[in-house]
Amino acid sequence: MALLGKAAMILSFDIVAEAIDEHDDWHSHEHFNERMSIPGFLRGSRWVASAAEPNYFVMYEVKDLDVLASAAYLERLNHPSPWTSKMMANYRGMRRGLCHLSCSHGDGLGNVGLLIRFSPAAGNESALRDWLCGNVLPTLICRPGLVSAHLFEAALSPELTAEQRIRGKDGAIDWVLLVTGYRAQSLTRLANDELSAEQLGRRGAEHISAGCYTMMHSLSAQEAATPNFG
Repeated sequence: MALLGKAAMILSFDIVAEAIDEHDDWHSHEHFNERMSIPGFLRGSRWVASAAEPNYFVMYEVKDLDVLASAAYLERLNHPSPWTSKMMANYRGMRRGLCHLSCSHGDGLGNVGLLIRFSPAAGNESALRDWLCGNVLPTLICRPGLVSAHLFEAALSPELTAEQRIRGKDGAIDWVLLVTGYRAQSLTRLANDELSAEQLGRRGAEHISAGCYTMMHSLSAQEAATPNFG
């Protein structure tokens, strides 16, 4: 399986322009390491838009959904560091989904990704899931330029915490498709063809938002716990 756990937290957001450089420094040099120290957090990755809005999405792969409701995770959210508190005020339009992984195909994560956020129309959940997991995603990973494909479904409602109070109430994320690869043009073709808004709409999806992203940084819990040497 391409992902490290059975659940994930997906975030999409913008950062005010004058804070982008400091945000990326904080996220890589403090926040990732802090999150990876929480039991059950397995890997984090930060992605920036190449042709999309909002400008960022972040994925935290976790062991299972219980991790995202754990006392250890909530303790961090309610006791942010001074640098975290400063950065939270620069977030705009945060959407946050605590999701279980419905299906996952491929090996590893490519450095470019197609992220599609959407909701199933009422009554179409099973048919849409069956089409994506049974007919579409398994075929993608054999194509040149693509390496993995995943469907996430929101399964928990996030609690209102100290971090969220600083940045403002988060919006919701329902279902998410993430296809990754090593050729941006392969993902662009996919976004314009089989996974276009038109095609997804015909299969019972609505409120569709899609964009292509490039990975900026990833860190696993194992990497974070490995001492530097040399």
